[in-house]
Amino acid sequence: MRPIYTAALAAISAFALTAHAQPAPGAAPSLEEAHPELMAEIEASQVMRRFGIESATAKPDGAVRIATYNILNLFDDVDDPALSGERHEDIDDTKALHERLAVAKAIRDLDADVLALQEIESLDALIWFKDEFLAGMGYDHVASIDAGDARGIEQAVLSRHPILHTENWPQKPLGGIHPDNYGPRAKNWYAGQPINFHRSPLRVDINLGADTDPQPLTLFVVHHKSGRYSGYWREAEARGAVELLARLAQDHPDRPVIVLGDFNALPTDTSVKTYLDAGLDDIFANRKQTSEIVTHESGRRIDLILANKPAMAHLLANQAFVLGTPARPQGINWRDLPTFPGLASDHYPVAVDMKHPTDSLQDDPRANSHAP
Repeated sequence: MRPIYTAALAAISAFALTAHAQPAPGAAPSLEEAHPELMAEIEASQVMRRFGIESATAKPDGAVRIATYNILNLFDDVDDPALSGERHEDIDDTKALHERLAVAKAIRDLDADVLALQEIESLDALIWFKDEFLAGMGYDHVASIDAGDARGIEQAVLSRHPILHTENWPQKPLGGIHPDNYGPRAKNWYAGQPINFHRSPLRVDINLGADTDPQPLTLFVVHHKSGRYSGYWREAEARGAVELLARLAQDHPDRPVIVLGDFNALPTDTSVKTYLDAGLDDIFANRKQTSEIVTHESGRRIDLILANKPAMAHLLANQAFVLGTPARPQGINWRDLPTFPGLASDHYPVAVDMKHPTDSLQDDPRANSHAP
């Protein structure tokens, strides 16, 4: 590890030793009370935030906060025999306690009403994490379905509002075959095979209304194929997702729909443009491109929230934000420093507030607008 970074971590640890919290008598322990040393180190590490804003903005009264967050390999401590072998063993991939605590801190600070997640091992793993670290947040409605990924990660949703419908399409054929080469020189592992969803989108219908007067909001939670030379695969996945969105629009033309998650692509890339050309809007489309809306440690904005016209009519787009969490310093990659106290993920949460569908926004200047 580089000396300057060793010194920074030492300073954080020294600060942490002076910042222990004491449990409140008779109350369920908070994260700080249950894990004082680690939480103090996590708090001290906030000085290492490079991107996003320092704290979540206030949520307007009556608004519903929608957010997406790739929380980086949430594997539990239970061995899954289906995930074994050199590339798939999961028992050694249990997310470290200090990382789970850092993720929980970010989620608590975010205070989203509907939270889309990526890189979840399973429904059981998500409930294990939720019950230990997110108790009392009201996430009584949970969705997570096997997305068809060989490594065993999937998308999920935590919601304070009832879930009406959950669906996905693992390994759905997308047309075409994988090319022979991966990039200019490497052989493509999948050469000649049909192109399918690497990880199926997760559709979740959320009821923002009452049981007697449902007000559905549909989320498509995506986690497109990663990799510098996987653009052709992401483009196929985007076309496949747009076809699914078109079918939904035929059945429910007025339904607000939000596509969100880890696109592994910039808004200017062809895969994302496929969504934009299909009529979706990027909530940060006209926002000045600063470090405050970067969503990944690499300095890229690849975690996006896209919305159709009925959804945009109710989004307070100029209040959308990226919540920053501690990051490795520029020039330090994950091989140099796999983890440290305060690291939650290499991605950051992205959030936007939505006025309730029954509320009129015609006179609200915050709706369907973008800050300069």
